[in-house]
Amino acid sequence: MNKKFYITSAISYPNGAPHIGHAYEFVCADAIARFKRLDGFDVRFQIGTDVHGQKMWQTARHLGISVRQLSDQNSDVFQKMADIFSISYDRFIRTSDLDHHTASQSIWNTLMKNGDIYKNVYSGWYSVLDESYYEEHETYRDNNGIRFGLQDTPVEWIEEESYFFRLSSYGDKLLRFYEENPDFIAPKIRRNEIISFVKGGLKDLSISRTTFDWGIKVPGDQAHIMYVWLDALTNYITGVGYPYSDSPLWSYWPADVHIIGKDIIRFHAVYWPAFLMSAGIELPKKIYAHGHLLKNSQKISKSSRNGVDPIEMIDLYGVDPLRYFLLRNIRFGSDGNYTHEEIVNQTNAGLSNNFGNLAQRSLSMVFKSLDGKFSESGLPNLQDTILLELSDTMLSKCREQVDLYQPNVALDVIWSVLDETNRYFNEQAPWNLKKKDKERMGTVLYVTSEVVRQVAILSQAFLPDSATRCLDQLNIPRNERSFAHLGIKSRLSRDTIIEKPKGLFPRFLATVYD
Repeated sequence: MNKKFYITSAISYPNGAPHIGHAYEFVCADAIARFKRLDGFDVRFQIGTDVHGQKMWQTARHLGISVRQLSDQNSDVFQKMADIFSISYDRFIRTSDLDHHTASQSIWNTLMKNGDIYKNVYSGWYSVLDESYYEEHETYRDNNGIRFGLQDTPVEWIEEESYFFRLSSYGDKLLRFYEENPDFIAPKIRRNEIISFVKGGLKDLSISRTTFDWGIKVPGDQAHIMYVWLDALTNYITGVGYPYSDSPLWSYWPADVHIIGKDIIRFHAVYWPAFLMSAGIELPKKIYAHGHLLKNSQKISKSSRNGVDPIEMIDLYGVDPLRYFLLRNIRFGSDGNYTHEEIVNQTNAGLSNNFGNLAQRSLSMVFKSLDGKFSESGLPNLQDTILLELSDTMLSKCREQVDLYQPNVALDVIWSVLDETNRYFNEQAPWNLKKKDKERMGTVLYVTSEVVRQVAILSQAFLPDSATRCLDQLNIPRNERSFAHLGIKSRLSRDTIIEKPKGLFPRFLATVYD
């Protein structure tokens, strides 16, 4: 049986429309999920929406619609965006799903049974926008006297009866776990941030609210709604069958990685592990926090109102060009910036002028000069062999980078081979060989096409539509497109016959776009 691999993105909060930052996280997680599937893993990939909480309740009241209606219509938009971006999820979960209510109430009961939940009165600073509690020292006042929290969102003082989770008793356990599992939190800067936070001392966490009623009821106390983060984090185990350990999906747990944004690292690397420890559930293997996406060097957020509709961006650039830019030009784990000019220039250079141009030139020559056949190619010389051997190293190098959660470096590996192949193709100049050495021309075209085949197979993880069309043009059978068909043991068949190829990537004009 293939080794299992469970990957999740954070579930998005649908109190407004999605922006390109949401798509970025989906795309990065999707590239890893697709790569693992192509590499023979039994992958489960989950994304979704977190529809509960005070923000949703307030937004719905402001719009004059029911919170259920807001939840459904906005979740539909997020799911549509995921589909348009070719996100290969196995489940799009919504925290309004019935099985999630069962899972959330079950973990609550377990935490209560194990003595980690008690009732008291909460008083302190709360950010509705972050759905987060803040200590006094984590807030500040602006020049107008308005108080803000760590994420620069307004906070308000609240006092209400609440259930609490004994987070304070898990500080030493968490620090010991971090020490024994140094790769649990990545990148390193986030690990250091969390360790510092936990060493500063943990206070018990308020985990229920009574001032609104949109959420999951606390078992046995209908006046209380479960704190949105306890509810939301539980989605990761809901999706694999919790609380039913006999579910066939439960074999995917623990998750191999939760892909999240750096602004929610505390919830995932402190609260979530503590909840799981209390419940006696194995912890996920890794929490990987990516950076923020900046537009013209400004952070994209709903509160800033500078988010660009990702579906409009797809209409402008296309799915794979936008996926390529997001995956290759932003170091995963760091903040990344984009402008219209950068997207145009990078996709023209990397896709149209490099991958697309090489495939079009080589396959067009095969079709025109060799009647679409590779049967006239001869034995490879030293230069051919060096290029083929270089292409054979791509898989191991890419695998290493994907395991480090660096899809951008994996793409650098592939594109460095494309650079070498373009140089080879220009130096060999097969168009000059047609009359004086047709066999040699056939060999050059075969070697180039074989590299294009390997690049296309690997690129399915990152550019699924374009890579599939390239493999279709090479007439590669559907059952020969996994990573098992890379390398010297699985070359392009010389019996292959191709049809007239079509361009893979259009060039973009650097027109003004805002």
